[in-house]
Formats: sequence, structure tokens, C-alpha cells
Amino acid sequence: MENDCLFCRIVAGEIPATVVRETETTLAFRDIAPKAPVHVLVIPKEHYADVVTLTEADPGLAGDVLGTAAVVAETEGLVADGFRLIFNTGPYGGQEVFHAHAHVLGGEPLGPMLAR
Repeated sequence: MENDCLFCRIVAGEIPATVVRETETTLAFRDIAPKAPVHVLVIPKEHYADVVTLTEADPGLAGDVLGTAAVVAETEGLVADGFRLIFNTGPYGGQEVFHAHAHVLGGEPLGPMLAR
């Protein structure tokens, strides 16, 4: 656990979250500032700064994150109409919390990928 990492503190139970799914290796919880009707974050319980670091260090755990994201999309009723799965990576990618995480977004048409 990184002492100053928000998501590590959520995993440790120090900060509350609305959990929608938990496995041995992953945690999925609702975003506190949702960008869509459904906005769930899926994280590995172990700390990795971003998805590249996670994938290089533990491809199996990266697969667990994807698997949990797929289950969340299904249980949230997003599969039939579609959803977006996003990994923001680094400052240019818009990453705000430097603990690898996927955003599962859906529940309405999401529009274009980038707004210019």
C-alpha cells in the first residue's frame, strides 16, 4: 500500500466507497464524480501507478481487472447497448489518481471520444 494513495486507502478500508464488486485481486466502486449514469472504477488491490506498469509487472492481474470490468458492465446492464472502458494513463492521458484503474462508463449515449 502506498500511504498517500487514495485508492490504496479505499482498499484498506480507511476511506469509504460504494463497492459494486470485489474479488480476491480487484475492487470495483462507484466514482464520486460520475461522468455518466453508470461510472464505476475498477482497480487492482495491489498498487501499480498505471496500466502500463501493471501489465508489465503482472499480466494476470491486468487480466483480472479486465475481467472484473466485464462483469461490472454486465451486472450494471450495459452490455446490450454498449459501454466505454477507459484507462487514463499519465498526465497527458488525464490520469488524476496514480493507481492503475479502469473507468466503466455507460447508461446513455456517450458521444465522441474526444471533445475539441
